[in-house]
Amino acid sequence: MEIEMKIRGLMMDPVTNMPIVILKDVNGNTILPIWVGIYEANAIALEIEKVATPRPMTHDLIKTLLLGLNAIVRKVVVNELKEDTFYAMIWLERNGELISVDSRPSDALAVALRLDCPIFVEDVVLNSSKMAGSVSDKVNNEELRRWLEGLNDEDLGRYKM
Repeated sequence: MEIEMKIRGLMMDPVTNMPIVILKDVNGNTILPIWVGIYEANAIALEIEKVATPRPMTHDLIKTLLLGLNAIVRKVVVNELKEDTFYAMIWLERNGELISVDSRPSDALAVALRLDCPIFVEDVVLNSSKMAGSVSDKVNNEELRRWLEGLNDEDLGRYKM
């Protein structure tokens, strides 16, 4: 089952110093942190903050191509978690045909922001991410869990490049 999520914030992990996209269940309190690369975080941050760049960035180019091809992005889905790596699909519709495109979650989220389409996470991914957290390094995960639970609205969205 797919759970609709929204990007709740983008911030730096204080433990690893890597960017994290925080997804939050639109109908509940489930939070899913997804660690992303610096460049991907920048692409997401630019769109969250509505910063215009002098030349099109990669995800802006993708948006222009999709619109030029009369393709509609119906949704993006974070659909799998394998060996601490998240996977996603971008679901397009063109001429009545539904097309799925494999994607990194960070790219799918950057495209979703630009095209204002819904973001979903498979419930098995949410369940797997909880199990993966309990299997790895307990000290860092416990520290990170407490930090994520303690976030307030002012903390979310703080992201400096």
